[in-house]
Amino acid sequence: MKITKFEDIEAWKEARILVKKLYTITGELKDFAFVNQITRAAVSVMSNIAEGFDRNSNKEFIQYLVVSRGSVSEVKSLLYVALDNRYINNSTFTELADRCDRISGLLNGFIRYLRNSDRKS
Repeated sequence: MKITKFEDIEAWKEARILVKKLYTITGELKDFAFVNQITRAAVSVMSNIAEGFDRNSNKEFIQYLVVSRGSVSEVKSLLYVALDNRYINNSTFTELADRCDRISGLLNGFIRYLRNSDRKS
């Protein structure tokens, strides 16, 4: 499948699902600082993919994907906070942590592809 817009990128699609699930799960939490941190990190994942897509070169795009990958790691780390504070159960933790791992893997694969592609100079 040819990627013609950021919405075609599989990692962006997965990040969108992650954001939706996190907003649903955290909607009732009173720990506003935590909710703000984890949702901002999750939104950063998909936003950096989108912003990087419209940059002028693969090098710039890769930089945004690396930032996005860092944000995925932040979300995963914060999931441990959520688990330890009983904001989420083990099942929800596993589901979301696995999604984070999937997004990281997709980003890693995309970065490798872009390093060897002439999509943009």
